[in-house]
Amino acid sequence: MTRHPLEGRSPQTTRRQALQLGVLAAAAGGGLVGACGRERERPAPTQQTDLSRPFRPVRLPLHADVPAIAGGLAAEKGGLLKVLNYPEYLAPDVIKKFADEHGVKVEITTFTTQDEAIAKLRNTGATFDIYFPTPDILGRVVAGKLLQPLNPTYLTNLRNAWPALRDPFYDLGSQYTVPYNSYTTGIGYRADRVTTLPAVAYDILWNSAYRGKTYVLDDDREVLAMAMLRAGLVDLNTEDPNVLKAAGASVGGLIDAVNVKVGITAYQALGEGQATVHQCWSGDIINAQYYLPEGGSTDVLGFWYPSNLSGVVGTDTIAIPRSAQKPVLAHVFLNHLLSNEAALENFAFTGYQPALSIVTPEKMVADEFVTENLKSAIVTPDHYDKGIQLLQLSPAGEALWEDQWAKFKAGTL
Repeated sequence: MTRHPLEGRSPQTTRRQALQLGVLAAAAGGGLVGACGRERERPAPTQQTDLSRPFRPVRLPLHADVPAIAGGLAAEKGGLLKVLNYPEYLAPDVIKKFADEHGVKVEITTFTTQDEAIAKLRNTGATFDIYFPTPDILGRVVAGKLLQPLNPTYLTNLRNAWPALRDPFYDLGSQYTVPYNSYTTGIGYRADRVTTLPAVAYDILWNSAYRGKTYVLDDDREVLAMAMLRAGLVDLNTEDPNVLKAAGASVGGLIDAVNVKVGITAYQALGEGQATVHQCWSGDIINAQYYLPEGGSTDVLGFWYPSNLSGVVGTDTIAIPRSAQKPVLAHVFLNHLLSNEAALENFAFTGYQPALSIVTPEKMVADEFVTENLKSAIVTPDHYDKGIQLLQLSPAGEALWEDQWAKFKAGTL
């Protein structure tokens, strides 16, 4: 399973939070309260519950004993609204505003991997109202009856999402999920040290000029997929042992070439200068702005993603567990996060952008979420349409990926 961009991360710094709130205020222009892409043609859906693909969309099964809530009900008041989420993946002000408006307290339980989250959902007696799954595990949690179907009458703000994510291939009809954040995987670099990128920009990771200052993500799927993209391959969910062996040999060459390091804190390594080149998620380079020295210019940061948009792209989702004790209020909270106002406020805190049509590269530069040189880090519906997602593998396929990764990691220790 691919690593989520927030897995294993420590809480954000107070300085970063303060700076991001400043960005939010500039973007709001007094309009925020403090506290479109194209449809894609696709084949008929299947009823399978795993291994969904854009070319093989899935309509997840409904279970007679796990019904959706009725429409027209009043939201529950008082007590706790229980959220299961990655650490630091919701803006405190967004939570507080919702809690104050609805007279509840919001309790966040965190997880660092989706396997850990699923274990918490299965824990006897545990109840959660909201959960943030990734698309690759939806088949598992729906088959295990851990989620309840959504009632779309409560989700009027779903219209703000990218068209492709209102009816996504991994959950046709948005029966169980609504979209949350989006990201791409590219190359972050220090523009004050790297003056030109090679024709195949992935090659920069093998450039001995940056020896000791080159990092890749601590993620088997991301790193091996990057090697495949470098070789001109686009099936990044392959289970072909020969392809995987070649990818493993390619990334193994990074050890001698640049004494490569692995990490998941590109935002800090690039911002503070420990790294010159770092494979990273788009949200990392946006967050790196807040790790520069006080008064430092963001001109020292750069982000590359393929100009034809044929790189790795990903999105997160939000769902309501079967165990929810406040299912109506949970729907209202999902709808709240899909509002343009709350989504932009959330973006200012997390650095990971909502998959909503209001977010465009031009607007994010104008509103000072990013500077012009980092505009390429803003994800658009075209990125999603043309990009390649790292999706669920079979157990045998996953073992092949993990075997190549283990060999690579053994050489980097």
